[in-house]
Amino acid sequence: MTAENRKNTARSVLRQLPFFIWLVALWMMLWGQFTPLAAVTGIAVAVFVTRVFRLPAVELSGRVNLWWGAVFIAEFLGSLVVSSLTVAWQVLDVRRQPGAAIIAVPLKIDDDLIMTHTAVTTSLIPGSLLVDVDRDRRIIYLHVLGVRGEADLAKHRASVMHWEQRIVRAVGSRAQLEQLAKAEGAS
Repeated sequence: MTAENRKNTARSVLRQLPFFIWLVALWMMLWGQFTPLAAVTGIAVAVFVTRVFRLPAVELSGRVNLWWGAVFIAEFLGSLVVSSLTVAWQVLDVRRQPGAAIIAVPLKIDDDLIMTHTAVTTSLIPGSLLVDVDRDRRIIYLHVLGVRGEADLAKHRASVMHWEQRIVRAVGSRAQLEQLAKAEGAS
């Protein structure tokens, strides 16, 4: 094995290491045990899963902005609380139905990982649920509650685009940041 091949292999392993660690942590969380035995069996399962189910490697941008990551987490937690209270109020308000719609939201960034993060984040917030994804056209379809008119539809679309923006600023590549700036300048 040449020195260049070893470097490429080392880079590949380092890029995949966060996912491997996540699989081990997920295994431990599923069992509810944070013990050395759970860690060892988690490593064995992670090795098995990554070798048997060969998926294409996910390339991380290699860039993590801690400030924007903290902003994302704080806003996400705040949205969880506010949205939970809003959905609870909509359920308890017997005077009117909350209204629902399926909306299409075109995303600005053409990246599967960013699209996945955006879709999952949006779906985790109470009052919205991911219905479908059109990967080729970068459109996610959501079922949302609390829709009474066009203004509510626009508010929900803006919310999804806001989450995409926060995710790109937290973990997106420099090229994605530039793409986001261009898309924001055009809109």
